[in-house]
Amino acid sequence: MDDEFNMSLRKFLKQVGVTSQQAIEEAMRKAGAGAAGKGHKVRMVLTIEDLDMQHVVEGEIKGPAA
Repeated sequence: MDDEFNMSLRKFLKQVGVTSQQAIEEAMRKAGAGAAGKGHKVRMVLTIEDLDMQHVVEGEIKGPAA
């Protein structure tokens, strides 16, 4: 792949990572003690509509210590 593609892809993935982390941290703060130390199932769905592509990543995030 070419450099322009690689740079645009990296920029997008960085934005996804940073904004997703912020959203998850905010959700954990709002949940308070209810989230503390517990495992929370997470799912990320990435789609490229023009290419009819969908990629799903599932996992678990452990809530912060109380």
